[in-house]
Amino acid sequence: MDTQELVARFLPLVKKHWLPLSLGALGMILFAYGLIGLFASSKSASEDIVFETNTGHSETKTIFIDIEGGVVRPGLYELPLSSRIQDGLIVAGGLSAMADREYIAKNLNLATRLTDGAKIYIPRVGEADSIKSITSIKGSSQVLTGQININLATEQELDILPGIGPVTAQKIIAGRPYNSVDELLSKKVVGSKVFSDIKDKITVY
Repeated sequence: MDTQELVARFLPLVKKHWLPLSLGALGMILFAYGLIGLFASSKSASEDIVFETNTGHSETKTIFIDIEGGVVRPGLYELPLSSRIQDGLIVAGGLSAMADREYIAKNLNLATRLTDGAKIYIPRVGEADSIKSITSIKGSSQVLTGQININLATEQELDILPGIGPVTAQKIIAGRPYNSVDELLSKKVVGSKVFSDIKDKITVY
């Protein structure tokens, strides 16, 4: 039986029953679509949903400050970026019994914002004469608003000066007494660059 005979035989039946056949075909299509959707939803339901933490901006920026002098726990501390001098004193355990509280109350601004690498020296009782003021902070360095007596200052006090570390501070102490600040150069205690940076911040009287 060729194609033309098949068409001639079944075409009248198709024309006669086209509505049921169309509905049946449509039902088969919808059924197949439903099966596909069922399998897809089952697969997705079996998979874990993972929430990834965005760590791009989660790190808290910090600064390091050096707190010395009349505090309970002097040393180097790491603090949040927006910290103030008050926060620095808190982590250092607060003022020690030897701290010059009257001087601090008059000269220390606890609201001053700290910067990375800042050094704070809290004077003890009797030290305020040699440290006129060490609490003003500008930019990333500490600004001395008075002069330090190189004949009387302690290692910690000398360490506040720019370019002076513990080793150089000990050299300054070992070279005492000084009749003038220029003797730091003549005795080769410091170099010309360091001396240029500190000469206006020091005194021998």
